Amino acid sequence: MSKLPEYQLDRLFNAPRALVWRAWTEPELLARWYGPGVETIIHQFDLEPGGIWLNEMKWADKSMKSKALFMEVETEQKLVWHHSSTDADWNIAANPMMPDWPRTLLTTVTFSDADAGTKVRLTQIPIDPTEAEITCFADKMSGMDNGWGSGYKIIDEMLAEQKAGK
Repeated sequence: MSKLPEYQLDRLFNAPRALVWRAWTEPELLARWYGPGVETIIHQFDLEPGGIWLNEMKWADKSMKSKALFMEVETEQKLVWHHSSTDADWNIAANPMMPDWPRTLLTTVTFSDADAGTKVRLTQIPIDPTEAEITCFADKMSGMDNGWGSGYKIIDEMLAEQKAGK
């Protein structure tokens, strides 16, 4: 099997770690930035090891569902989950828009203090992928910064609002 590609994105947010953590772990805040440009509906969010996050992104007459299983939750330090596309009944399934996208990604997000703000490192690695999934993930990695980056811009706006007391 090929060496597994690893996506990594580092970002510095100009806010204390507690506020950045909230953006990632409070469903009403998470829904504002996760899936920028679409309506994000969080159907379930159990933030604990073994807990489940059921997420739906809707646009026009389309919908895409995903499920995350939290593996690790270290408050204000680390989140680790297995992230999968699902069918309408929340069963792991091929991504309807990219059939060769990995069925499951190991997603790790770390939070650390840096330069009067918070450094967030996001990594994603396919779990037990086929060769086609490895190729698809590797080919799409260069564009992933755009999606995450759009969401991160919304986090910046949210953090500015929170710091201003809005």
